[in-house]
Amino acid sequence: MKKIIRAGVLVIAALLTAALIGGAAAKMLGYADSGETAAGLSVKAKSALLIDYHTGTVVYEYNPAAHMPIASMVKIMTLNIIFDEIEKGSLSLDADITASANAGAMGGSQAFLDANATYKAGELIKTVIVASANDSCVALAEHISGSVEEFVARMNEKAAALGMRDTHFANCTGLPAPGAYSCARDVAAMTRELLKHEGFYQYSTVWMFDFVHPGGRVTELSNTNKLLKAYEGCDGGKTGFTSEAMYCLSATAKRGGTRLVSVVMGAATSKERNAENAKLFNYGFANYETRQLVAKGESLADPARVQKGKEDFVNVCPAADLYYFGKKGKRDVAFEPAVSPLTAPVAMGQAAGELIVKLDGAEIGRVPLTAEKDVGKKTYLDIVGDVIGAW
Repeated sequence: MKKIIRAGVLVIAALLTAALIGGAAAKMLGYADSGETAAGLSVKAKSALLIDYHTGTVVYEYNPAAHMPIASMVKIMTLNIIFDEIEKGSLSLDADITASANAGAMGGSQAFLDANATYKAGELIKTVIVASANDSCVALAEHISGSVEEFVARMNEKAAALGMRDTHFANCTGLPAPGAYSCARDVAAMTRELLKHEGFYQYSTVWMFDFVHPGGRVTELSNTNKLLKAYEGCDGGKTGFTSEAMYCLSATAKRGGTRLVSVVMGAATSKERNAENAKLFNYGFANYETRQLVAKGESLADPARVQKGKEDFVNVCPAADLYYFGKKGKRDVAFEPAVSPLTAPVAMGQAAGELIVKLDGAEIGRVPLTAEKDVGKKTYLDIVGDVIGAW
C-alpha cells in the first residue's frame, strides 16, 4: 500500500462489506446481499457456511446454527488449545510426551501410539492435523491439562470466549459422545481462530509422512483432507466422519489476497463433501474479493505537530490493519487522517488521532494512529539554541 494521502480518494476493485481492525471483525450493513447468494447457490448437505477469513463476512449459509455432531472437526478446538499453549511458551514442539494406556486404547483414526512410549509433541501434533489421530489428541490433552476432562473444560471455555453459543464439547477427539454438538457457524469461528496460528500451516499441507515410533516401528499416515490436491489454493482443513455426523469438512483456501473458510456438514459421501466445499470456494472466489486498505505501521504523509519537543513533528502510523471484503466491483474509498497535536515528551506508540475510512462518502471504519518514535522534551539549551538560530 502506498503512503496514505490526506484526503485522497482511491478506486478499489471491491465492493466493501466488512472491516477488521486489530483482529476484531466488525460487520457493515448494506453491502452484502445474503438473499442473492442463497438464491444462486445450493449445497447437498445438512448444513453449510462460506465466510471470508479476515472479516468473518458470511457469503453463503444453510442451516448455520443447526445443532449436530461434527465428528473429528472437534479437533479444530483441540488444536486451538494446543497452539495457545505453544504460543504462551507452556508447550514446546520438542517436549517429551508419554502416551498413556488410555491414549493408546483410542479407537477410530489413530497414529497407533505405543502405550507408555515417549513421543515429541511436534510429531503428535502433526499426526492430529494430517491423519486426525485420536490417540495423539488424548496424549496431548493429558500432558497439557493432566486429564482429558480438564482439557475438555478448557475447550468449552475457549468456545464461550469465541462466542460459540451453539457448541458443547464432550471429548477432544470427536468420537461419538452424549451431549456433544456444534454448528456450521461455530465450526467456522473456531477454524478462523486456528488459522491465526502460523504453526498450523507447518503441518496442514503435509500430504503423507512416515511416523516413526520410539521402538523403530513406522506408521505411514496420509492427509484426510483430499482438497489439498484437488482444489487450487487449499492449504488446510479438518475432516470428520461418524455414522451419526456423516461426512464433514471445514477447509480454507487462499487465492491472491482472499482467504475463504468453507464448512460442509452432514454430506452423504466423502466425494460429495469435497465437491460441495469446492463449489462454495468456486462461488466465493468468482464473485468476492478481499482487500487490505490499511497496513499497520505504515507512515502517513502528514505527521503530527509536537509542542515543546526536540523535533517539531513526528510521523504517525496506523495501529492496526484494516481489511474489507465484498462483491467484485468498483467503489470510491477515501482516507481522512485526523491527526492530533502532541506535547513532548512523546513515546513511540502514543495515541495520535485516528484514520477515518469512507466508502462513497459514508464512514465505514476507523483505525487508531500512533507516534512512530519517541520525541524528547526541549531543554533550556535547546530553547536558547532556537532563539539564537532565529536571529
